[in-house]
Amino acid sequence: MTGCIAFIFPHPFYALRFAEKLTFEKKPITMRSLVLSLTLVLSALTFSAANAQQAPPAADAVVKDACAQAAKSNKKVIVIFHASWCGWCHRMDTAMNDASVKKAFDNNYEIRHITVMENGANKALENPGGSDLLAKYHGDQEGIPFWLVLDTKGDLLADSRMKSPTGKLQNVGCPAQKEEVDYFVGILEKTSKMKRSDLEAVRTRFGKIATAAH
Repeated sequence: MTGCIAFIFPHPFYALRFAEKLTFEKKPITMRSLVLSLTLVLSALTFSAANAQQAPPAADAVVKDACAQAAKSNKKVIVIFHASWCGWCHRMDTAMNDASVKKAFDNNYEIRHITVMENGANKALENPGGSDLLAKYHGDQEGIPFWLVLDTKGDLLADSRMKSPTGKLQNVGCPAQKEEVDYFVGILEKTSKMKRSDLEAVRTRFGKIATAAH
């Protein structure tokens, strides 16, 4: 019977040491052992490269790239701080990607997400520096989603904090209640070239969230 044997190592270091032992122990080097050694080394290198590619980019780099892309296409930037466990974050993404409004958002904004506030194994999903950036814009004491609207230079145009009746700024998060949706649409009107019909489509789509949440 012929076939392949899979060797699983928890870290590339052990694969390299095993390959080294196969290659340099005081026994005749056979073609089979040489091929196995090379395979293990290549597997270890591939594993390391894959891990490096999967590491989230730094938050500052995410914003810088978004601003650069926005400058090329005459758009603004929306940065959304979110987390994998955040239901309201998912609701906001779903609404913005709805067919009735997605084109209007894509035509006017470079939209980026920065992952923060993860727990346990999902901590690795966080963008390095994301918490510091959130704190810079006074969102560290707020819930998520917390969002920003920036110009192409990275200057703040608006954020998700709306004045309450007492005058205190409060994070609207994912706009759902009428006053929250009105606030969001007002910001879109000021920072984009959305047509009236686009703005009303956004108002209608986000207005459905409160109903669906109950």
